[in-house]
Amino acid sequence: MILVDADACPVKREVCEVAIRRNVQVILVAGQYLRVPDHPLIRFFAAGDGFDAADDAIAAVARPGALVLTADVPLMDRALKAGAACLDFRGREMTQANIGNVSATRDLMAELRPGIEGMTGGQGGGPPPFGPKDRAAFKNGLDRVLTRMGF
Repeated sequence: MILVDADACPVKREVCEVAIRRNVQVILVAGQYLRVPDHPLIRFFAAGDGFDAADDAIAAVARPGALVLTADVPLMDRALKAGAACLDFRGREMTQANIGNVSATRDLMAELRPGIEGMTGGQGGGPPPFGPKDRAAFKNGLDRVLTRMGF
């Protein structure tokens, strides 16, 4: 089963394509309704608009044998602790071995951001735009993890 943090997921189409090809169930979880492909393997769950409602819904069902797709580092940490595999939207797999480094970097950048924005005239950073190379890297990462998981 693939659990997708779908609110800001830029690769929903790619996830659905790969899941259908590999015969894997997908549950797209979001705060509000999203249109999803009409296919028996693809489902949608509206978690509600509460703070972290989608994250909480995903964490509640994350388990060994599940793959969680998200860019949310705290959700990745929760899913990994539940035994699920995790992949971000750029195709990078998170593990117990590397989540601490990712989390520490995220926390450091959050602390530095106000100073950096002050130096740059208030222009925040953020990830680079999502492009075709990112989509290809994601699909490669998704195929790699699903193969390892036996799907």
